[in-house]
Amino acid sequence: MQKGKIKFYNKVRKFGFITGDDGNDYFFHETGLSHEIYVKDGDKVEFKVVKGDRGDKAVDISLID
Repeated sequence: MQKGKIKFYNKVRKFGFITGDDGNDYFFHETGLSHEIYVKDGDKVEFKVVKGDRGDKAVDISLID
C-alpha cells in the first residue's frame, strides 16, 4: 500500500489525482474509493497502484489520519 494526499478531486466528473509520498501523481476514479467514502483536496489517503489503460492509477483508496 502507498500513502499520499488528494491533490485534486472533481466530484461532478468523478475523478481526481493523488500525489503519492513517492512524489508521483496517480489518477483515480471514484470507483476506486473504498466503501463509498468522500474525499476532498488535501485528505491523507492510503491506496494500491495498478496498471491502467493510460498508466498507473490508484485503487482501494481509504482515508488515514
